[in-house]
Amino acid sequence: MAKTTLTFALMDPPYEDARSTTALRLVDIAARRGYNVNVFAYEGAVFLPFALQKPHANAVHGLDVEAEDHPQTREWVAALIKECERNGGRLDWLNCGLCVDERGAGDSIPGVRRGTPADLWKMAEESDNTLVIAAK
Repeated sequence: MAKTTLTFALMDPPYEDARSTTALRLVDIAARRGYNVNVFAYEGAVFLPFALQKPHANAVHGLDVEAEDHPQTREWVAALIKECERNGGRLDWLNCGLCVDERGAGDSIPGVRRGTPADLWKMAEESDNTLVIAAK
């Protein structure tokens, strides 16, 4: 029996909208089930695995960097890659190269590669199902 493969196309940047968090939760469910998962990040979503993200303090609440413990989406993506592997699947995360270039988001975490819209087409064709989570 062939392993289930799901493809997600993500558009929203980190921290701007609940759609990004929801998408990562859906990827997590697929990872825990051992599915093969493809993610095609375009537009602002190319910043989800951006390696140069930095945690910050929260002066309004009087918290230093450690106490604020601000989540970094790059860490979430790295954890999802490992979760897929741990459960016998794989996560193939592609950032749209055109979107990366126009945003200066070329520094991604290990395991993320550069792709094109044609890669999204190929991923969708080879998947059992594809979910596009676009911006409003």
